[in-house]
Amino acid sequence: MCNPRAAHKKLFPPQHPTVNFLQEIMVRYLTMFSFSRRPGLLFAHGMVQHFESIAGVCLIVLLSLPAMGQEPQSTASGSERPNILFIYADDQSYKTISCYGEHPAWVQTPNIDQLARRGVRFTRAYLGAWCMPSRASILTGRLQHGVESMRMQGTYPGSVYDPAQCPFVPAELRKAGYHTAQIGKWHTGVDSGLGRDWDYQMVWNRPAHPDNAGNYYVDQIVTIMGEDQLVPGYSTDNYTDWAVDYIQGKDRPADQPWYLWLCYGAIHGPTTPAERHQDKLSGQTTSLPSDIFGPWDDKPAYLKDTSAWVPTNDGGAAMRKRNLPASNFNVNRAGKRFDDWIQQVNECNMAVDEGVGRLISALEASGQLQNTLVIYTADQGYGLGEHGFNQKVAPYDATVASPLIIVEPEQGAQVGRACPHAVNAPDLVDYICRIARVDIPWKMHGRDIRPLLESPERTDWELPMLMTHTSRSYGSDTNVIPNGEELTLTANVPWYALLRDGRYKYVRTFVEGEIEELYDLESDPEELVNLALDPVHRQRLERLRSMTLSELRRTEAGFVDSLPAVAASN
Repeated sequence: MCNPRAAHKKLFPPQHPTVNFLQEIMVRYLTMFSFSRRPGLLFAHGMVQHFESIAGVCLIVLLSLPAMGQEPQSTASGSERPNILFIYADDQSYKTISCYGEHPAWVQTPNIDQLARRGVRFTRAYLGAWCMPSRASILTGRLQHGVESMRMQGTYPGSVYDPAQCPFVPAELRKAGYHTAQIGKWHTGVDSGLGRDWDYQMVWNRPAHPDNAGNYYVDQIVTIMGEDQLVPGYSTDNYTDWAVDYIQGKDRPADQPWYLWLCYGAIHGPTTPAERHQDKLSGQTTSLPSDIFGPWDDKPAYLKDTSAWVPTNDGGAAMRKRNLPASNFNVNRAGKRFDDWIQQVNECNMAVDEGVGRLISALEASGQLQNTLVIYTADQGYGLGEHGFNQKVAPYDATVASPLIIVEPEQGAQVGRACPHAVNAPDLVDYICRIARVDIPWKMHGRDIRPLLESPERTDWELPMLMTHTSRSYGSDTNVIPNGEELTLTANVPWYALLRDGRYKYVRTFVEGEIEELYDLESDPEELVNLALDPVHRQRLERLRSMTLSELRRTEAGFVDSLPAVAASN
């Protein structure tokens, strides 16, 4: 027997005192009416007719309420399935967000922090090693080695894929009744999927316009519903404006739940603050990472080629002159001081934080906040001096781990909690699809992380998390591990597999005879001591190595049985 009160809460969620009052009458009627149909319980025929009449009047009033002053864009908020606002920053270290607690004291992100107070903050997420594979995983629910047909082609960042071999999740959301929209940076193939994956798009399609691909902040060629336009103004603010319009009902039907993937270009280089924020943090200083200059004797040899900083005469650090390819858009002036760089990064993030505040205000003003799943994350992290880095890609938390905050539509006891268990991009996609009640017809690589949202600090979580980096290769193109330059084509970092199991992180670099890495992130969050070199941890090392191979097989990695041998254990 169904519960009439629960059923009516789903049919008519509370929005107005009048609605609540009329619903209560209808619920009482349905309860009595259901009892009257049970054997052994008798109601006078006139009594049933009386309640049926009352219910009929209530239903008419309820159905007429949208015409009595309710905003049309709120209609989707009455749906059983939530709207989904997926906010995606670019190259963002968790150390630029104040709720993470690992930031300089003068860094403040009040609006992102407010999201964390409303939901669950994951201490670490690993969505991909760099921009394109991270997005490919979010679009497919598969790790980089499982994204078939995606490849780089033409002038960087030119790329292509075959939609028949590489279907995207938004297309399945569309089929299930969601109105899908993407605003901002597009970085996975010249084909952006308008009309197949997306109902609505305003995108800066970098693969389609390589000559414009460095314009992260101004004068972007934006493809608006298939038409290219040169758009002036600061990109972060533009994307926020367009997203607010969409949330408020522009360019979407009022009777469908919606999915909006909002992809900011900030804080990616050339990291450029909005004019109103430039020099707002001038003069602020912070301590240097303890291993900014090395040596890194307990880490793989490639770190000597990625070292980006040199000491200054006054005890500080400055950017090293480096020979980088012309296609690298992260370039910053050699000699730039460390403090100035940290200031610049955090000034650039101010517009993103303001944007988050405006998005949440738009949800509140339009009556949709209580029925919108809000996710805030970034494609990956970005090293700010740790281990000598000023880049992404490398398997250290500072360079690759993303911030992740999830605010569910119906908040429970988990509000304001932190989850220490790591998640990856396929996990996040699996979660979105489960919340939206959308079945995906292909095999995804994610785990069901709903238990972590229900109980973020649970201690019985035993599912390891895998992430792989295979440079610019995807799918079956990763079956054979390359040698030489192809192995380190992206940021001089070799291919690797990264596994998180509770507090421990294991990294296997795909270089013959290279050392493995093992870190206790609870006692050593900056990953300064490689436990793989300590015989005391040999048993744990062997266990995590075995778990990594198992996860590679589970996700059908073609290279799993041809991995280069690791250095001999102590």
